[in-house]
Amino acid sequence: MSSIDHHLNLFPPLIQVGHAEQFIQSGKTLLSAQSPLNQSYAVFPSARKDASSIKASGVEEQPIFFASSETSPSAERRLFIGDTSIIFAALQNLTNTAQSRGQEWLHSQETHNVIRKLTLDYVNFTRECWIHTSQTSVQSQGSSQFSGDHYRSLYTCLALFAVLYVPEYGYEDAPVGDDLMEWLNVHFIEPSTEEGDYLSGLDRPWEDETFWPYLVRVTLRGLSKAATFFLATLSIHPSDNLRRLAQRLSPLVQSQPHLQSFEAERDFAYASHRWKDKVKALRIELDSVSESDRHDGIENWWDRLSDIVGILEGRNEVIRRVCEDLGADWREISVSWGVFADARLRRQDLPEVASQVLDDMPQDPTNLEDMVHAALFSGDPAKALSHAAQLDPWLAAHMADLMQALSLIEKDANEDSGLSIRDFYVLGYAQYLHADPALWRITVAYMFSCGETGVRSADEVLMHVPLKLRSVGSILHGQGEQNGADNLKSGDLAGVVKDINATCYEYQREEVRRTICRIAAQTFVQEKEYGLALSYSSSAEDWPGLGRVVDRVLQEYINAGPAQFIRYVAGIAPSLQALRMQSGAQGIFVHRLMFAVRYAEFHQRLGNQDLQDAAWDLVSMFQDGLSPKSWWAVLLCDSQQLLQHDATLLFPYAGACVLLQHLEEVIARTDQGSGDEHLRVLIAKLGSGGTTEALHALQGVRLSLAKYFARCTMIGTGGKQILERKFIAAM
Repeated sequence: MSSIDHHLNLFPPLIQVGHAEQFIQSGKTLLSAQSPLNQSYAVFPSARKDASSIKASGVEEQPIFFASSETSPSAERRLFIGDTSIIFAALQNLTNTAQSRGQEWLHSQETHNVIRKLTLDYVNFTRECWIHTSQTSVQSQGSSQFSGDHYRSLYTCLALFAVLYVPEYGYEDAPVGDDLMEWLNVHFIEPSTEEGDYLSGLDRPWEDETFWPYLVRVTLRGLSKAATFFLATLSIHPSDNLRRLAQRLSPLVQSQPHLQSFEAERDFAYASHRWKDKVKALRIELDSVSESDRHDGIENWWDRLSDIVGILEGRNEVIRRVCEDLGADWREISVSWGVFADARLRRQDLPEVASQVLDDMPQDPTNLEDMVHAALFSGDPAKALSHAAQLDPWLAAHMADLMQALSLIEKDANEDSGLSIRDFYVLGYAQYLHADPALWRITVAYMFSCGETGVRSADEVLMHVPLKLRSVGSILHGQGEQNGADNLKSGDLAGVVKDINATCYEYQREEVRRTICRIAAQTFVQEKEYGLALSYSSSAEDWPGLGRVVDRVLQEYINAGPAQFIRYVAGIAPSLQALRMQSGAQGIFVHRLMFAVRYAEFHQRLGNQDLQDAAWDLVSMFQDGLSPKSWWAVLLCDSQQLLQHDATLLFPYAGACVLLQHLEEVIARTDQGSGDEHLRVLIAKLGSGGTTEALHALQGVRLSLAKYFARCTMIGTGGKQILERKFIAAM
């Protein structure tokens, strides 16, 4: 939702342009309900309470529109989300392994190295995304959903988190100043390269007003190469004292000890102490310069040089004053403290230093990146997450995930929300992802990592994944049903359901999987893809649903005739063998499927003029008990054309008796008031004639049977022309 517009647009429009008055006069209003999962809303028309005088025209289906106040991720954002979710999944695998191997393993060197590697993966990926987005934004004139500067903020925050909270194993208690200075120089470049290029092109650079501020800044930032280069330019300065002091200062700047250059901290401390002694000696020499020779007519070079020496000495008041003069912020003061004032400053001591600095030079409350940095410097991970969530829910979620793995935040759930700190931010990010239905796979992956609350949320997401059957083009061209079927056969919908099933298997959500299979089966039934509907009903072990699918297929015979019925049965027949072997399948519904298959085979043989086999199929359906009682009358009417076949007697005498027996039972039951049970399918097939027409049709079958028995008597019981086959064994 735009902070300016404060409204949601529905597409397609719920009310067409110019029809608002008509909508009001219809006695309706608009209602909405917010999702408990995210900032999405269901919007739908409903009758107004004051519109009781308007006569209802019966039950009317109303459309439900779904809208979200969250901005759905753009293509470039979805790529960022998808790629970083791989790192998230790797960390989940690690923490899941820790649950089985114990917390000691989670704090081992092996595990710490993996967590550090994954943290640096996040850092490197945000860096690449920042560079890519910055270039893309320039080319597309700033059309990206998130600017390059936004990803730069994510990059700086994650890089600082890595420096302070995920150092190399064994370096947790090592001095942190050099690492922080490297972070500062990478992410907040001062002074600029352009300034250095400009000054290096001058013959007498010290005459430029930017020379000394530049030299002080590069010294403060530990940029020894730049500092020594410009100190060397002072070798031709008119002042003998300055030339001599600059020559003495240059090797000191260049030789400042750094922890990474030593194998042991003890050696580093010793070297730092000796180096400090040399700086003190230079201070004594500097102080000996007379007042008259401290100014070269352009600048008081002594004051500037004194500031540089004061920085090297680690004088706190000099560092603060210089930083203020240069326009530096609290970060530069805090980092410089750890490099010059206290070279052995440790991570656990940094919050105290940062607190003192922030008291005098507070962070910018309007700059979320600055607020996250300040919280991390201050040793307050929880506050850092709070600001990170405002900057980007992605940042808060992934930092919280890392923090819990490193035991930086509480793992216990909050009594009110039932969520831990980590789960709170990860679920918040998952809700943001849920604004884009296409990201459901990633959404549920984050949700399933958040305990019982997350599991319930993920279940709801899975059960509401959109299953789109028809393309827009199909609907526009009026070919929705045909093209919808083509889409199904090509696996579009089956592919979505297949992915959901795989997700349910992965997270052991069997009940959800079955529910989704039932939903899919109902959708397939609507599209008359009965084979897929049967398959998903079986997968859901929804035996009543399977029975309803078979009933719909049988209904196709009533509605469309045998040809269409045979085609539909061909789609479900392959499932029969598997269902008969499935131990959990309920026999009554499988029995009904067997009838549909046998009945389709009967009509196929009838259509192919394979009348002898058709007759055998018909009688065997009665003898095997496959035919439901509601279909007896239909099968008896089907037998009439076979009974009237002149060329040969198709039924054995015993088979004809089976037909007569079932005919008499249907008529008797109808006379006893059970006509609905035995005649409703035949009545539906015949049309609007009702019971009278159905009984009339059965009387025609009785007459055909009477004539058939007469023919059997004329040629001898059973008839030598009749192929007995399995009927004799059945009797």
